[in-house]
Amino acid sequence: MRESATDLLVHLPEGSNTTDLLLKVHAEAPGRPLYAVKDEQGRWQDISAAQFLAQVSDLAKGLIGLGVQPGDSVAVMSRTRYEWTLVDVAIWFAGAVTVPIYETSSASQVEWILQDSGASHVFVEDARKAAVVRAAAAASGAGVGLWLMEGGGPESLDGVRAAGAPVTDEELEAARSKPGLADVASMVYTSGTTGRPKGCEITHGNFALFAVNVPEFLPEMLKPEGSSTLMFLPLAHVLARAVQVGCIASGIRLGHSSPNDLMEDMASFRPTFILAVPRIFEKIHAGAAAKAEAAGKGRLFRAASATAIAYSEATDRARRGGRGPSPALRARHAVFDRLLFPRVRAAFGGQLKIAISGASALSPTLAHFFRGAGITVLEGYGLTETTAPLSVNTVPLTRVGSVGLPMPGTSVRIADDGEVLASGAGVFRGYHNNPEATAEAFAGGWFHTGDVGTLDDDGFLTITGRKKDLLVTAGGKNVAPGPLEEKIREHRLVSQVVVVGEGRPYVAALITLDEEEMAAWAREKGLPAVPAADDPRVLEQVQQAIDAANATVSRAEQIRRFRTLGRDFSLESGHLTATLKLRRNAVIADHAAEVELLYAR
Repeated sequence: MRESATDLLVHLPEGSNTTDLLLKVHAEAPGRPLYAVKDEQGRWQDISAAQFLAQVSDLAKGLIGLGVQPGDSVAVMSRTRYEWTLVDVAIWFAGAVTVPIYETSSASQVEWILQDSGASHVFVEDARKAAVVRAAAAASGAGVGLWLMEGGGPESLDGVRAAGAPVTDEELEAARSKPGLADVASMVYTSGTTGRPKGCEITHGNFALFAVNVPEFLPEMLKPEGSSTLMFLPLAHVLARAVQVGCIASGIRLGHSSPNDLMEDMASFRPTFILAVPRIFEKIHAGAAAKAEAAGKGRLFRAASATAIAYSEATDRARRGGRGPSPALRARHAVFDRLLFPRVRAAFGGQLKIAISGASALSPTLAHFFRGAGITVLEGYGLTETTAPLSVNTVPLTRVGSVGLPMPGTSVRIADDGEVLASGAGVFRGYHNNPEATAEAFAGGWFHTGDVGTLDDDGFLTITGRKKDLLVTAGGKNVAPGPLEEKIREHRLVSQVVVVGEGRPYVAALITLDEEEMAAWAREKGLPAVPAADDPRVLEQVQQAIDAANATVSRAEQIRRFRTLGRDFSLESGHLTATLKLRRNAVIADHAAEVELLYAR
């Protein structure tokens, strides 16, 4: 199949925008809890639709009082927290455009975004981020209003609210209702891994059509009474924002967390679904395995894991008309579902039923494990330019290893060279102030994603790699590094992998190790200290992971040599994006000496 499409399930009037979604929920159930915020004692306190709308309106009036006009840009630089969401929706109620800035951005990156977007005001989390913005604004010569989310005083959110005292409800409504579906709601800047970040113009239609259609596409996740989610991904990322808008439209209770607090917060918040990246699932599985080993139940856990995977795989076969789980497999699964699987589910708070995995490929083995243990992990795919969700698996229609079917209102096509093309409701309007890049990204009405993939006979999309990431060895063999890296990361000691080999005689890899798992493994082995990355015992473990990956490809694609690095890749080192994607070019450039050693005679 070369093209797959899903019809739009819900339509919206052209004159509507994202703010109408909140007004609709408020009109239907003003007392419904939309958000929950932790108090000083760590207890979650609900914020109703009525309370949220009142807070949004006061802040939006403040922006109008400060001179913000419909269509103006207002930037936000903060970690994921309730105030980020409050400010975001208030900007929309003022008719303005939100410009997210990753909290880890440098002053030079902030300078470019402020300059390109023309933001007149910036909301920052704290004094440290305010200093970064001040330095950026001074370097660019731009004058911006700066407002802190924390604390009080004239430069706080209270100061913004005070500026709205003269603004009437009629003025607020005129600003709120001015944008339509075709107008820009947010300028989301790309990570800039291959040059200066480009501002993607995401429209109200991109957000709002996703928000009203996804409940019909994923009703098991969004329609049950009492549905809730915990958001910990950066709100500067378009996927997190799109899901938040979807939660508003469906009246779903949402709390905010961070990667460091996630496990503790899931235990107290107890979400029914989450949005996550593969690394979360890898760490939870590895942690469960390590605990079982430490308790002398490693063999039992391995048996339970094998049962969960086999049960999920048999379920897949049954859905395709094949043979489902045998009576013996059902019996084993039932036993483990009483003994061990509840502990896996407890790691997510005990109520989680569905998880969406995105940003990078998830190991099919892990997807089967979690589904067999009672948590359905649905892999999806998208880019900033597609308002993130371009395709996703659904509960009844799932192909583990694929990224699912096109979202409602979306078409996917495979070009002659294998590139994935997209068109439809989620595709952005274009790059801000960059008509050349916009023209290059579109051809014949189709957006060129830069990813390579395939469509099966039922229209499920599978991503096989980045078009620019494909390696061509000296022997002319095309190698997709993604599947190899994904397989190697399944090993508990492995954190990150970068496969190299462009123009080289063979394929090789740079590998970093998971510090927490290394410590746990050392304790299990009775070692007096955590071994070094080049310790023969560690290298033996990594070689096992390499062998497992090599078994999945032809000889010409196999990894011949590898090197383990002493330090993991991180945001601070510049080797990971804020959504934990590898900056492959940065890794290879910064570790050029190690790469050369892989090919030394």
